Amino acid sequence: MLSVIIFLPLLASLLILAVPANKAPVYKAIAIAVTVVQIALCGYIYFTGNFSSYQEVYNQQSYQFVEKADWINLQLGQLGTLDIDYFVALDGLSAPLLLLSAVVMLIALVASAEIKQNHKGFYSLLLLANMAIMGTFCALDFFLFYLFYELMLLPLYFLIGMWGGERREYAAIKFFLYTLFGSVFMLLVMVGLYFSVTDPVTGAHTFNLLHMMNPANYQQGALFTAEAGSLLFGYPTRLIAFIIVFIAFAIKIPMVPLHTWLPDAHVEAPTPVSIVLAALVLKIGAYGILRICFGIFPDGAIAFSFWIGLLGVISIIYGALNALASTDLKRMVAFSSISHMGFVLLGFSSLTPEGVNGAVMQLVSHGFLSATLFFLVGVVYSRVQNRTIAHFSGLATIMPKYTAFVLITFFASLGLPVFSAFIAELFVLIGAFTSESVNGMIPRWMAVIGSVGILLGAAYFLWTLQRMFFGKLHLHGGDEWRVKLKDVSRQEYIVLLGLSLITIAIGIFPSLVFDVSNSAANALLQHVLQIGKMQLVQLFAL
Repeated sequence: MLSVIIFLPLLASLLILAVPANKAPVYKAIAIAVTVVQIALCGYIYFTGNFSSYQEVYNQQSYQFVEKADWINLQLGQLGTLDIDYFVALDGLSAPLLLLSAVVMLIALVASAEIKQNHKGFYSLLLLANMAIMGTFCALDFFLFYLFYELMLLPLYFLIGMWGGERREYAAIKFFLYTLFGSVFMLLVMVGLYFSVTDPVTGAHTFNLLHMMNPANYQQGALFTAEAGSLLFGYPTRLIAFIIVFIAFAIKIPMVPLHTWLPDAHVEAPTPVSIVLAALVLKIGAYGILRICFGIFPDGAIAFSFWIGLLGVISIIYGALNALASTDLKRMVAFSSISHMGFVLLGFSSLTPEGVNGAVMQLVSHGFLSATLFFLVGVVYSRVQNRTIAHFSGLATIMPKYTAFVLITFFASLGLPVFSAFIAELFVLIGAFTSESVNGMIPRWMAVIGSVGILLGAAYFLWTLQRMFFGKLHLHGGDEWRVKLKDVSRQEYIVLLGLSLITIAIGIFPSLVFDVSNSAANALLQHVLQIGKMQLVQLFAL
């Protein structure tokens, strides 16, 4: 079933390329049909999978819907056998993100009405990005994970560079170079891990992530073993590897100061691509930190927890202040994403059940809310090709339904009770506040500063609401804009209503997420605290 979810978009992309030119409605219909099938399959997996029977993070029995087959098997002489598996499966951390990806892809396709040229190329590339994102969340072989992770970069580069705004080439190249910079060094770590880990059954070196998480599978004297003598440039190799891989994923989140690609990419990208970037690509960075950094290098997660929390707090405040200063509505939403993803890092760094579960909830919550925010921005931009906040005033008088959805989404994003972001940020702050007394990872003042970020979020959302939607009607484009600024269409209404109901449902019934994610999050946390401490003792043994 996972293979169908992953590769169905690839088949649809090839089908679109085979359809005659100038058949834009057919291209879109094929893409939407595939995405609806994905939603059905992901929903079935999410609500029928037994994600609560979790044991150890490196125990295959803990994962659901496992598909495993030999893929590449080469004899390398003295280096042994190159063994790469096609290994995909889900747990409570990846299942919510897989369902989120399917829903967001449908929203992106609905928002693609603003695309006016080369529809065949656009829908083919968007489906290719769909495949790569789905594969990244499912892969449990590091080589396969890296393949999907890098493959995602190519279609997004062209989607920004070909269908973006005036500075699209600059934004696309910047996005490409930032991501490639991190992933190239991650490749070196992946190769080093391969030659450090062996399959306990075959004895061959392996890219299997579960074997990499198990300290029993590391060869004595190998580069990435938790031994005091395993040094690189005089520092423990495992901790250096953690930093390298963490930076690669932190670029995707994006974390301050590695964030500068995001505002440019969001502002220049077309609305559907902005939706995918904010709702999914950012989540891949956070998922990679959990699965790769914390799973394989739990000692690094403990050693650098303070610095991860500090960077999270800086991202919260810096993103919020920049959002407050933004004059472009889309840029404001982009900086708000940086601020909200800072809460994810803060929750991770606390290494408490509340913090980690809250961070996972924030990933799901922000995925739906950011998709809604960028969809709302696209509604106005598609009508008047303008997003400058100061150019609008009193929109509530001519777009009442649109204003109602903006109210709901803004209040949800600033963390008002009854909405999903309230639960997520509450649990993150509880975890950050109790971390000092529970495990001593991060100090309480980080939770206090994180709370200030929520206040700043209320400031920029409410100020934007006041300036654009209330007061006397005044439009920069005059009567021409007044004619064009029609209220939401039936299709837009259905999408916005559905997204609003989802965030309210998660806010009222957080068990919809926690029942799936809690067991896996707690097992990963136990893995980090137990094995990580043991490995740190070995690394610094005299």
